[in-house]
Amino acid sequence: MAIRSFLILFILFFFSSLNPILSLYEDQVGLVDWHQQYLGKVKQAVFHTHKTGRKRVVVSTEENVVALLDLRQGEIFWRHVFGSNDVIDGIDIALGKYVITLSSGGSILRAWNLPDGQMVWESSLRGPKHSKSLLLVPTNLKIEKDNIVIIFSNGRLNAVSCIDGEVLWEKDFEGESLEVQQVIQPPGSNLIYVVGFASSSLFEMYQINALNGELLKHESAAFSGGFLGEVSPVFSETVVALDSTGLILLTVSFQNGMISFQQTPISNLVKDSFGPAKIIPSSVTGIFAIKMNAVTIVIRVTDENKLEVVEKTNHETSISDALPVSEGQQAFALVQRAGPEIHLRVKLAHNWDDNLLKESVKMDQHRGLVHKIYINNYIRTDKSYGFRALIVMEDHSLLLLQQGEIVWSREDGLASIIDVTTSELPVERDGVSVAKVEHNLFEWLKGHMLKLKGTLMLASPQDIAAIQSMRLKNSEKSKMTRDHNGFRKLLIVLTRAGKLFALHTGDGHIVWSYLLQSLQKSKVCQHPIGLNLYKWQVPHHHAMDENPSVLVIGKCGPSSDAPGALSFVDTYTGKELSSLSLVHSVAQVIPLPYTDSTEQRLHLLIDADKHAHLYPKTPEAISIFERELSNIYWYSVEDDNGIIKGHALRGKCTGEVADEVCFDTRELWSIVFPSESEKIIATVTRKLNEVVHTQAKVIADQEVMYKYISRNLLFVATVALKGSGEIGSVTPEESWLVAYLIDTVTGRILHRVTHHGSQGPVHAVFSENWVVYHYFNLKAHRYEMSVIEIYDQSRADNKDVWKLVLGKHNLTSPISLYSRPDVITKSQSYFFTHSVKTIAVTSTTKGITSKQLLIGTIGDQVLALDKRFLDPRRTVNPTQAEKEEGIIPLTDSLPIIPQSYVTHALRVEGLRGIITVPAKLESTTLVFAHGVDLFFTQLAPSRTYDSLTDDFNYALLLITIVALVAAISLTWTLSERKELQENWR
Repeated sequence: MAIRSFLILFILFFFSSLNPILSLYEDQVGLVDWHQQYLGKVKQAVFHTHKTGRKRVVVSTEENVVALLDLRQGEIFWRHVFGSNDVIDGIDIALGKYVITLSSGGSILRAWNLPDGQMVWESSLRGPKHSKSLLLVPTNLKIEKDNIVIIFSNGRLNAVSCIDGEVLWEKDFEGESLEVQQVIQPPGSNLIYVVGFASSSLFEMYQINALNGELLKHESAAFSGGFLGEVSPVFSETVVALDSTGLILLTVSFQNGMISFQQTPISNLVKDSFGPAKIIPSSVTGIFAIKMNAVTIVIRVTDENKLEVVEKTNHETSISDALPVSEGQQAFALVQRAGPEIHLRVKLAHNWDDNLLKESVKMDQHRGLVHKIYINNYIRTDKSYGFRALIVMEDHSLLLLQQGEIVWSREDGLASIIDVTTSELPVERDGVSVAKVEHNLFEWLKGHMLKLKGTLMLASPQDIAAIQSMRLKNSEKSKMTRDHNGFRKLLIVLTRAGKLFALHTGDGHIVWSYLLQSLQKSKVCQHPIGLNLYKWQVPHHHAMDENPSVLVIGKCGPSSDAPGALSFVDTYTGKELSSLSLVHSVAQVIPLPYTDSTEQRLHLLIDADKHAHLYPKTPEAISIFERELSNIYWYSVEDDNGIIKGHALRGKCTGEVADEVCFDTRELWSIVFPSESEKIIATVTRKLNEVVHTQAKVIADQEVMYKYISRNLLFVATVALKGSGEIGSVTPEESWLVAYLIDTVTGRILHRVTHHGSQGPVHAVFSENWVVYHYFNLKAHRYEMSVIEIYDQSRADNKDVWKLVLGKHNLTSPISLYSRPDVITKSQSYFFTHSVKTIAVTSTTKGITSKQLLIGTIGDQVLALDKRFLDPRRTVNPTQAEKEEGIIPLTDSLPIIPQSYVTHALRVEGLRGIITVPAKLESTTLVFAHGVDLFFTQLAPSRTYDSLTDDFNYALLLITIVALVAAISLTWTLSERKELQENWR
């Protein structure tokens, strides 16, 4: 009896060490996930570099982020993401301690505490009409000891207190047809000049008292040649502009309230000038620049308003704003890219011949040209002026230059990812050295001793830090080779700047980056736009010497008929293998499920004229394609017109566009939604690479249902025309939402359901035979999520499980989509408490593991929700058989469990998309969420049932086994001795 109790005790102790851990411990952070914070392309920067304290810079970006950065290392002190509907119009620093931001088209003015980023006050500046937004923070302009901020927005000029955000006075320009260009406040003056155009040929000037908003003078003057573009101030009472042709420079002076024009043809300044010019905005006194094609011309304005060219260059040139360096003197910087270097010069505004600073810095060619530059000065130890330059590159990266070196850089282009794909890493082929094995053995013993101390709660804080460090080091998660479980991959991402990045899934570091030549601005392609990223070549076992590659598709302009551009990039090296400038447009891209002998995937590009173009253009690809010509179908959605069309191929192109890889198309069907009653707001279909483990689904009482898993199903959501606006803009009686399931081969509507009193936006995800979509219920004033599952009734005679097991079924019989499918649907709706940005679903290698929905919430977090909660067969009182099947009792709301947040306490600011990638291990899926931030983790929806976890305590297992063997040996010896003594009695 004692032996049995002892064995039971040890067995319980052994199994207690195998219990799954449901939480994340402090020393596990960063083992399987990583989080990176970015800002986006900087569009404005203001330095804050007092003699005492840390050197900082405030920036605003195109991703609507305002942040405070450390100038020493480029780290983020604090930041705020305003959101897509709250665009930042301007930033500045007031009183040396407040960051002033103007946003939402000049409607919202905020003040933030500079050290910690806490909001101090907020003011609303609504006005009668939409207009250009301008922010001006005068240095020494006070109203009763209160510094003010001058804002022009929404047709009004406002003076706002820096202390509490109170509007001190306002001047309304509602009755004026004025298009304001500049608000100018001469230094040391209480006057404000508001200048702009009242019509295409009328220049207006308003002189206003800055202390009370009183209009002192209003003058206007007509110029018969008209005006083009913006104006640039060169003096307190002088601006320059271009005439309507862009060939004549106008110097507009309004001294003493009198407006005068002085015309200077650009041809008089530059003999070989051609084409219209464009003014480059600048705040340097007496200096401005114009750009004509690729030529940049810097012009100085003398006191007599005469113009003279001081520099002309064929290089792209960026000019900084003015920087006061001493009383009455201003410095500014010019930066140019020339080959592998950038040349930086700092000059005084009144002395062009001398350089305060002249440096050349080597620059990675994959950063492109310099787009913007901001400068700041400091005092060196020898009392001379030194300068630091913050530059924004073409790839949206941010760099700080100082003393001829790059002090730090930030890859903020990763804040604007537009598409993502993955690539496998190369196979490890190197041998293992004896020294490496011995070193690993020592590290293994050391690590288990530390883990043992942690298990026995004897570890010091230094030991805990060492445990975490060794875990990160020994996990080998950052190796550049494949692992057995398929956790190590490359994330290939395409950014809005036209740059490709390869991120390692282990820790998120950048393996390589490449600025695509095909997506850079050129004479042929003036407005390049990146579109999509596709896997091009994925070598398998017989072609392991070939590197995988990706296809990047873009176009040269926003119009639908803009010519396309293709790039083929090696995913191991980041080298561009080749590129193509297409003569046709790219309206739609269809990856085909066919590959040639070199493992290149076939892609069909549909142009604006409905011609199909095959890539790659090889005889083998054409041969494969022509064999499958009759089996290729696709659809197109015209959201604005409310039309969905189905297409097929007809044959090779004829006429002027005849080409061996060009094919004519034909329209098979079309569905037209009445424009007066329905508007398409969402469409979604299944992933092309999704794996479905089995078509059969065994339900309660051993019944079998068969999933309708056609890859040609399309989910479409439409709303009433009145309900297409913002939530709450209509009453429940005026709005409804309709969900459709459409077969894209025949155009047949398989299912239709109407949600009365509901409204978009709709976010949906389609997987296997079910679709889940999220919308707003106006009647209940709550968000809802609905699920539709579709089943194939044509297999109704296969309801016997034994037939399925023995193979006596018709699952292998061919199915034609042209025969009317016999399907049934099951649906259910649930309340959901969160607004949603995006929805994705987990995916695994074999499709065996249960599914989880990954919901990107309005709080920029990712929530994992088990698909069982969205089972349409849930009932209030499930039967015992249904409980055994896993049916959860029905509730009206979906649960939100705090532990189910995949992102834990982190936020993926500006969340835009969630990507799931299957690992080789069936239980695990890889999750990548991107927005302004990036987040990556591993997820096991059904727990790690096919492997031990990384934090499994092998040391404790070994000790338990040794103790168990010793206990068995000891008890066996004691038992034998006791039995011998009893026999001697």
